[in-house]
Amino acid sequence: MWTIERMTSDLELDEILGIGSASYINPWTREMFAWEFQNPSISYIYVLRETNGRIIGYGSCWLIVEEFHINNLAIHPMWRSKGFARNILEHILSEAERLGAKRTMLEVRRSNNAARNLYERMGFTSAGIRNDYYKNPVEDALILWRDCLDPEQQMSAPEISDS
Repeated sequence: MWTIERMTSDLELDEILGIGSASYINPWTREMFAWEFQNPSISYIYVLRETNGRIIGYGSCWLIVEEFHINNLAIHPMWRSKGFARNILEHILSEAERLGAKRTMLEVRRSNNAARNLYERMGFTSAGIRNDYYKNPVEDALILWRDCLDPEQQMSAPEISDS
């Protein structure tokens, strides 16, 4: 069993940093997350917990006017391919709608096929490319948007284009 909740204290930041380090080539730093906690009116971090309280995944987002920007979404490597990324993404989309967002966006490495497939299944579509956005290695980011946040109203999304 697991729960998803908004992280409101930086006491568990070491767990988040560990998951980020295991998930990203260039993970966010402690200072970047500290900024998130200092700006709770726009910054939201959701954590996925096991029943014993251990954090196994997280999503970091910003609410900017009526747009929800997903900055990070990571699941501990031990818990991947079990549907948890979809669970936390569904929760984030539900929270975005509850907070009044009309659409949500994120960037994803062009080569991250697992994430791209998840986002496509969840109704995100490609809206552009940020050339050389990622470093070490240098790689483009695909900019993905989802205009309708209610999954019940979401139509089958077209495939994400690489161009």
